[in-house]
Amino acid sequence: MTDIPRRAVSRTAKLAALPLGFAGRTVLGMGKRVTGLASDVISAEIQQRTAEQLFSVLGQLKGGAMKFGQALSVFEAALPEEVAAPYRQALTKLQEAAPPLPAATVHKVLAEQLGPDWRDRFVSFDDTPAAAASIGQVHRAVWRDPGYGPGGGPRHRDVAVKIQYPGAGDALLADLKQLSRLGGMFRAIQPGLDVKPLLAELRERITEELDYELEAESQRAFAAAYVDDPDIFIPEVLDAAPRVLITEWVEGIPLSQIIREGTEEQRDRSGQLMAELHLSAPERAGLLHADPHPGNFRLLPDGRLGVIDFGAVARLPEGTPEPIGRIAALALRGDADGVVDGLRGEGFVSQSEPIDAPAVLDFLRPMLEPIAADEFRFTRAWLRAEAARLASPRSAAYQLSRQLNLPPSYLMIHRVTLGSIGVLCQLEAKASYREILERWLPGFAPVA
Repeated sequence: MTDIPRRAVSRTAKLAALPLGFAGRTVLGMGKRVTGLASDVISAEIQQRTAEQLFSVLGQLKGGAMKFGQALSVFEAALPEEVAAPYRQALTKLQEAAPPLPAATVHKVLAEQLGPDWRDRFVSFDDTPAAAASIGQVHRAVWRDPGYGPGGGPRHRDVAVKIQYPGAGDALLADLKQLSRLGGMFRAIQPGLDVKPLLAELRERITEELDYELEAESQRAFAAAYVDDPDIFIPEVLDAAPRVLITEWVEGIPLSQIIREGTEEQRDRSGQLMAELHLSAPERAGLLHADPHPGNFRLLPDGRLGVIDFGAVARLPEGTPEPIGRIAALALRGDADGVVDGLRGEGFVSQSEPIDAPAVLDFLRPMLEPIAADEFRFTRAWLRAEAARLASPRSAAYQLSRQLNLPPSYLMIHRVTLGSIGVLCQLEAKASYREILERWLPGFAPVA
């Protein structure tokens, strides 16, 4: 048995064991219930143990488990601290301690993708990976640019070389198939958290993310849209093959580090620029960066936001749909009937079923608090309160949400927006978010 299949069998065994452990803890909870322990104590204990086991296993895996873990990480701020803490530990392990590919395997992939003379393209190549991702790893190198530098000599540039793991596609599909069976576990950790749509979307994106030439095309489009921008930096693509991507190296502080130990100024600046990117990209590039986890952003020494990893994008050639901005503005103005009419027109509300318009407005207004004032500071506490309001079966918001739909055309935009808000809450970033919407969101006219 080769090393890759052996690792795949081990990965599958670990994932398959999770539901068994969950079942055991459920039985434990039922037993304690018979003994008279309060149900909330039992639920808290089951929730904690489930989280510890789940995140421990995720922390040992690559492939789809890492991709899923990264996607879920943006919701970390909404989880109770006792649940979020083991998750953060697992994700850190996932991103920083994933075993690297042997140098010989790296060289083999480079020869297959760039040709046997691949070394001639580099002045130097570091065999030790600088970073690990869900489907590949990144090496730092010095690129021998065919252009000419000062004095007529060749120009050398620091580059990031992203190399896809052999068999990454099969591993992704296998992991996501196993993870799709664990929806009940996530509901035990956070009632109301349905991961199945997230996993379904990740499966749909796998083919695109495995094609580094397609990613290069998206990154070039972003780079052209933001060339010489004073706030956003997109690294240039220097070369691409189906499983190798070479781009400018981005030197800066990862947002994950700023979340852990950044200054208030760094947090606020990063949050403002993330919001600028999220809202301006559909108009400027016809694309939406669809992987908003902190590892994909750097705060550069000159104060710009460096953006990496364009494997997941949403194509919005017409820009962000105008009804999003229009309905948000109507809600801020208190026009309940206008809001319901707008939601019906886009398929969020049934055309035939009656719905309480003032209740819909009450449902939406707390979500729009970040854009109701001139400035707003996102916090974990705010997101947890919103998550509790929307996820509790006893709340009016939860009951009303059952009358609302999420049209398929809005699924990606909705997921990316929630993900971006999750990062803003991790950063606890303050900015004039309403002003950013007024500038970039179609239909969102200034609100008095």
